[in-house]
Amino acid sequence: MLEFLWPWAFCLVLLFPIMRLAALRVSGRHAALTVPDVDAFRFESTSTDVWIDNRRWLKILVLFLAWVLLVGALARPQWTGEPIPLPTVGRDMLLAVDISGSMTTDDMSIEGNRVSRLAALKHVVEPFILSRIGDRLGLILFGSSAYVYVPLTFDLETVNELLQDAPTGIAGGQTAIGDTIGLAVKRLIERPIDHRILILMTDGSHNEGTLSPDEAVRLAKEANVRIHTIGIGSEPSDFRTFGSRRMFRFRGPAMNTEALRSIADETGGKFFKASDTESLSRIYLHIAAIEPIELDPETLRPIKSLFHWPLGASFALFLILWWIRS
Repeated sequence: MLEFLWPWAFCLVLLFPIMRLAALRVSGRHAALTVPDVDAFRFESTSTDVWIDNRRWLKILVLFLAWVLLVGALARPQWTGEPIPLPTVGRDMLLAVDISGSMTTDDMSIEGNRVSRLAALKHVVEPFILSRIGDRLGLILFGSSAYVYVPLTFDLETVNELLQDAPTGIAGGQTAIGDTIGLAVKRLIERPIDHRILILMTDGSHNEGTLSPDEAVRLAKEANVRIHTIGIGSEPSDFRTFGSRRMFRFRGPAMNTEALRSIADETGGKFFKASDTESLSRIYLHIAAIEPIELDPETLRPIKSLFHWPLGASFALFLILWWIRS
């Protein structure tokens, strides 16, 4: 469908006849000659005179057409296509990933190889991210401070690539869980209530930040933000028996299970514990089973600007008139 962005510009078409009439009045003012009889001054019109007169009117017509095209270009014509439906099924989720120093603890394994907690998380979370087609995902990285690394987007490939490239320590060596929840609440507060979801992935040892986890949870409850927490790594109850001796598996800060469970319970979410890669995979399968929520239908109408066509035609006509006159 053809539309004009500035249709009021067509009022300028009226300037052409106004300027033409004004020019005729100025050119028609000649010195008058008073004679008793004008019959002696009458001449027979010739075919040459008629051709010259027609040529003059043709020039005026072409000039008027060039002016109309110029005004048409100024009115910004554009072609608006048929509505294209956008994806309407899915959720808005923020993934908050702990990249503090404690996430370098290598108490996880992938295919028999010992790896750090962050490496295991990246390995398992990749298929989860790529499977959330129709969802908007965002990424928050946190350590001593929290940062929005990727805002909410349908571009799942970018979210995954940036997560895979994220090193530990760039946000500080401590763990600011309270500030992370506060930042997520700020980003989700304007989303529909059923879409305010945060998945918090950490070893659970809060030891930095302006907001305490309790204060942040209170803000999340007031904003109806639901938080699912995933505790990654070992805790003192995770041990193996070697002969008559019991050896703890963790070699870094212990996971604060009670704190993470409390955050999830208070906000209506669920707490998951992942002490190995297999349990972490099952957790993401469980989260992936959350039923999607219908969003308000959205459509996109493609728009193609057309102003260059009348502008080019107007320029060509003005160029022809200039060439004829010269």
